[in-house]
Amino acid sequence: MRISSALFVVFLGLALPLVILNTATAHEERKEGSYELAVGWADEPTYVGFKNAVEVLLKDAKGKPVLNLGDTLKVEVIFGDQKSGLLPFEPAFDVEEGFGTPGDYQASLIPTRPGTYTFHLVGSIKGQKVDQTFTSSEKTFDSPRAPSEVEFPAKDPSTADLASRVERLSPRVDTAQAAATAGQAAAAQARVLSVVAVVLGVVSLFAARGQRRPA
Repeated sequence: MRISSALFVVFLGLALPLVILNTATAHEERKEGSYELAVGWADEPTYVGFKNAVEVLLKDAKGKPVLNLGDTLKVEVIFGDQKSGLLPFEPAFDVEEGFGTPGDYQASLIPTRPGTYTFHLVGSIKGQKVDQTFTSSEKTFDSPRAPSEVEFPAKDPSTADLASRVERLSPRVDTAQAAATAGQAAAAQARVLSVVAVVLGVVSLFAARGQRRPA
């Protein structure tokens, strides 16, 4: 038992730093003035098409969580050349109810494409101006990926795949609609010409009869 306990202690001593390292790399940590920020996704691994949030964990210089932040801090999410509007951070905790982690603020977001995301934090923390950019990577926080990686038993097409298919089919649909409209117009024109022909035929018939009437 003593040997087992000793081995367990050694194993714990080796594994615990790895756990702490993995936790740290899930968010990018940075100091802004007298405050410490840890920024990343609220739920990782991150998959497109599922509700998530930009998460920032705030602490002061003494390591205490920042409470009552208010609406002074916002985030702009950047993907390629696309930018979201400024999203407000909301507290994901309640000290009185004992809910969540104090100092945890989140801005709800559903990533819709896999790839690299950038979080641009702007505003202030208790009067301290903030203008920082955080980008997903293997060394910072997770880059959203397609859910097909973990789907079972069937891999359903993602919303991005469906949108791409719709975009590819759209020109064909427009062409078919245009052809149908042209066909309807041609059919209507043919019906009008038929009616006109019938009317002209009747008029010609009556005119012929009038010409043959005896004096």
